[in-house]
Amino acid sequence: MSTTTTSKPTHSELLTGSATAENRLPGWHMLLTALAAVLLAVLVLALFGSVSIGGVLVLGYGLHLVIGYLYSRVREGRRWAADRLVTMLVYGAFAVAMIPLISLLWEVLHRGIVRIIGPIPLQFWTMDMAGVIGGMDTGGISHAIVGTLLITLGASLISVPIGLFTSIFLVEYARYGALKVLGRGVTFLVDVMTGIPSIVAGLFGLALFITITNDPGIRIGLMGSVALSVLMIPTVVRSSEEMLRLVPMELREAAYGLGVPKWLTIVRVVLRTAIAGLTTSVTLAVARVIGETAPLLLTVGALPLMNANLFEGRMQTLPTFINSQYRSGNAVCNSDVMTNPITQIDYACSTTINYDRAWAAALTLILIVMLLNVIARLVSYYFSPKLGR
Repeated sequence: MSTTTTSKPTHSELLTGSATAENRLPGWHMLLTALAAVLLAVLVLALFGSVSIGGVLVLGYGLHLVIGYLYSRVREGRRWAADRLVTMLVYGAFAVAMIPLISLLWEVLHRGIVRIIGPIPLQFWTMDMAGVIGGMDTGGISHAIVGTLLITLGASLISVPIGLFTSIFLVEYARYGALKVLGRGVTFLVDVMTGIPSIVAGLFGLALFITITNDPGIRIGLMGSVALSVLMIPTVVRSSEEMLRLVPMELREAAYGLGVPKWLTIVRVVLRTAIAGLTTSVTLAVARVIGETAPLLLTVGALPLMNANLFEGRMQTLPTFINSQYRSGNAVCNSDVMTNPITQIDYACSTTINYDRAWAAALTLILIVMLLNVIARLVSYYFSPKLGR
């Protein structure tokens, strides 16, 4: 009876990557190399007198790639050192992608939450801008919230059926013959529509309603819904098409084998299976257009009062409200107290009130999008088929 022993890899074997045995290091070793890289970066920048957080992060990351790779090469060998290097590159790419997102969210939250909480919490969401002039430290966005939700709802009611039926046609019917040729044409047009600038969609909605009503000055909420639907439809079509193509063909064939007609198979099998992806598609399309400003400036205009009628008069939306407030810049305060000409209530004057309202409205818009995503996840959870009992 013989036994086989495995000798520990030599130092030269580890350097050349020819070691037969693996000598993996715990993850905290890379944390030590990262700490060493940061300290070295601080030292180098201090020598040049330009120490900053951004500089330390950038230089420290570059040094970590070198130090971490060399340390891993000595301790683990060439193969695992390469794995460590690629892993650090992936983590770095993820961090670079997250920096602007986190920075934006922090900036909006930091500047917007103060106005929303305010002396009276959530009053900013329940008031409109009736009678608010100059630097008057009051006013709210209730009219803009209602306008945004109604116009987006109108655009969804137009876009979702059209987009969903188009994707069903492309996946389920445009397979052979003339329908296949037609499907290719539809796909091409949808791809072209995806790249349409938002200002062109606004001009389309404006020209359409001026042609129909022969009124060059018409501005109503429905015009904004039609303009946004032009931007929503391509997103719904392409994303829904991909979701429907993910449904296994075996499910369709099983339904056909049981004698279920094609239309009922699509409704009860295909759509039910893809409901989670379809809900996400609609949510992405809504998020795509809910923050658009240019089409709404052309078609809806602005109004400081509440208007919940899509078919009559101008409406205010959150994107146009943010644009108008931020463009107004610092307010001019001739006195410390200003009087609302409508309510006859005195308010303090603030030079930065326009910027405060703009940031608070931006935070509100982000919260609305987050709420829509939560609703979409709940719909996906409760209506998608369960994988097990």
